[in-house]
Amino acid sequence: MKEILIGLVSGIVSGMGMGGGTILITFLTCFFGVNQLVAQASNIIFFVPTSIIATIVNVKNHMLKWKVAIPLTIAGVIGAMGGSIFANKIDVTILRKAFAIFIILIAIYQSICWYRKYIKKT
Repeated sequence: MKEILIGLVSGIVSGMGMGGGTILITFLTCFFGVNQLVAQASNIIFFVPTSIIATIVNVKNHMLKWKVAIPLTIAGVIGAMGGSIFANKIDVTILRKAFAIFIILIAIYQSICWYRKYIKKT
């Protein structure tokens, strides 16, 4: 039942374009004791169908800028291949710490954006 709930929450967040994989990886590693590398690999399997569905919905709603999306996709695929090779060569502990730092940096960035938009209103 926990797996279904985590998948549902991750799918909703992913469909909103906010990176459901972050939630999925965090839950798999923290609450299920899954190895960081295995959690990230599982996230890729989760990511493919959810991103296809989100893309279809966004295309139907005319929310996709193809001139931006195509180069980003190509660069993302190349980066994913390089990142996968790199992730398999480093220690899992380092990978887990790097992921934690990444999440903290994203949280700080999002907090600053939220502050500027809703509090400061610049």
